[in-house]
Amino acid sequence: MVEPVQGEAPSELDPSILHRMRDAGSEELLALVREHAGLLDPPAVRLVLRSSFVTAEVIEALAQPRLLSFYEVRRDLALHPRAPQVLAQQLVPGLYWRDLAALGGDTRVHPRLRRMADQYLAMRLPELALGEKISIARRAGAGLLAQLRNDPSPRVIGALLDNPRMTEDILAPVVHGAATPGPVLALIAADRRWGARYGLQVAICRNPGTPLATGLKLLPLLRKTELKAIAADPRLSGAVRQRARLLLGDSACERV
Repeated sequence: MVEPVQGEAPSELDPSILHRMRDAGSEELLALVREHAGLLDPPAVRLVLRSSFVTAEVIEALAQPRLLSFYEVRRDLALHPRAPQVLAQQLVPGLYWRDLAALGGDTRVHPRLRRMADQYLAMRLPELALGEKISIARRAGAGLLAQLRNDPSPRVIGALLDNPRMTEDILAPVVHGAATPGPVLALIAADRRWGARYGLQVAICRNPGTPLATGLKLLPLLRKTELKAIAADPRLSGAVRQRARLLLGDSACERV
């Protein structure tokens, strides 16, 4: 008997046919799919797609109206790395946000398809709950990071900071932004990875929205040139400018 994947309902197709599909090469698999197309159900489609001999022709044969009426079939076809690009693009708009996020981060599929998934997911971000945005932020592709970096919630930004696809270039507009909330700037400054980047440290210190305690903690880490600019910046608080002037007067704190 062909065992179903845990949590998945077993197929109602004849077990002997399922065995043949599981063990068939590419040509036989295509023939079996075409022959039994009217009997296939979502679990059987999932079994076929797990085969290492699946081809674009097999996937096209599975993309029949009856099977496409099942969401799980549309999802599995769209996310399969061997799916014809035209077919996958037709299926992307109807995917749920979790599957769009998975597709956008899957390097096995064509970059155009990943960008398309990111675009559709970006359009849905405003209607998603905070927990959903956090989940997306942890695994989002580079294209979506540029959208999520503008989120005002420190929890979303915290998840972005842990995303392996995050780069300093993507994060830089956040620390330079006049509208970036103070708690977000403090969070970045305290991050073990990003808070140690000198360029980000300077931008955080020069951002008028940075909490006073955060700015004062970073100032001793800056070089003389940046301290001079901060001491003369009228946008910054008097306490920050005064601290920069004091550090400039102490040669032991200067780092050129």
